[in-house]
Amino acid sequence: MTTVRTRIAPSPTGDPHVGTAYIALFNYCFAKQHGGEFILRIEDTDQLRSTRESEQQIFDALRWMGINWSEGPDVGGPHGPYRQSERGDIYQKYCQQLVEMGHAFPCFCTAEELDQMRAEQMARGETPRYDGRALLLSKEEVARRLAAGEPHVIRMKVPSEGVCVVPDMLRGDVEIPWDRMD
Repeated sequence: MTTVRTRIAPSPTGDPHVGTAYIALFNYCFAKQHGGEFILRIEDTDQLRSTRESEQQIFDALRWMGINWSEGPDVGGPHGPYRQSERGDIYQKYCQQLVEMGHAFPCFCTAEELDQMRAEQMARGETPRYDGRALLLSKEEVARRLAAGEPHVIRMKVPSEGVCVVPDMLRGDVEIPWDRMD
């Protein structure tokens, strides 16, 4: 038998948000209705704005609403860690698999280069999106830059044509043109 597990993953970047409360209540009630578990994960990837004080406010606000979680950063659990920033080792393995399978690639663009690229696209009336420039690098160039420890991110390969179809239990199939995805 499968256990229903729902979660909320708020970002601790300021005061708790009513949208977080709404989704937490919905997911909590759904889990409880089905004899499941409600999980709290903290989405603290915005390292410049995330604070432990905001995280504590999230804990306090949810508990004030009567929502308790069976797993989370403050109570632990078998599927931790429950702060996104602490899960890097888990994700590294899967990032490497995606690169090896050809579904993702290293990108060495700086924030400034990406800002300039998107500004130029908007000036031309285009939807701002990553233009795939790192895909033009040779395997040797990528290997050299990785070996040198050059800062990079791993990007998913996203088609430029066609439609992404996401099945949604409430809305049915949601279609998003690939050229709208960044």
